[in-house]
Amino acid sequence: VSRIMAKVVGLGPDTHQDQSIYDPTCGSGSLLLKAVDEAPRGVTIFGQEMDVATWSLARMNMILHGHPTAEIWRGNTIANPHSWDDQKRFQTFDYAIANPPFSTKAWTSGIDPANDEFERFEYGIPPAKNGDYAFLLHLIKSLKNSGKGAIILPHGVLFRGNKEADIRRALVKRGLFKGIIGLPANLFYGTGIPACILVIDKENA
Repeated sequence: VSRIMAKVVGLGPDTHQDQSIYDPTCGSGSLLLKAVDEAPRGVTIFGQEMDVATWSLARMNMILHGHPTAEIWRGNTIANPHSWDDQKRFQTFDYAIANPPFSTKAWTSGIDPANDEFERFEYGIPPAKNGDYAFLLHLIKSLKNSGKGAIILPHGVLFRGNKEADIRRALVKRGLFKGIIGLPANLFYGTGIPACILVIDKENA
């Protein structure tokens, strides 16, 4: 799955070091590491992880795999994103990939989505008890205007109604989805539900 995500966003031999890749929920860094393996000329690595022990492991993994300059931030990506540039603007990236926790119940903790200072919820505010679309909208906002992204989410994001349907309709109308890849059940550790990869292409939206 990691290699598929790298390929669908366009990482490959033509990717160069001054381009950037970002994982807002990077865990131990395995998804990032497998993705950058597809770019033999190198790519600048950024990530964020909330759990302290997992964040430490991600930093160690980057060093062990030959990426000591990778910047891995610690903290809650939704409530406290660390992707700032030197001018204190919300930093954006050429590529973004993510496998966030499915259906997070308390994603609004620490923020007021209706007044989000990073303007991540312009397409709508996800349900308070389900954070799948919050991570999707964060990833979209984190891409440059020419950026490409891929995110793994539960299959339900394709069909659920109410607020999520409104957001989905707005994203489709904007033309942000390049494709959707359905994945079978029991593919990921800790959950048996089927998932999907949503492929985002801002450049050709």
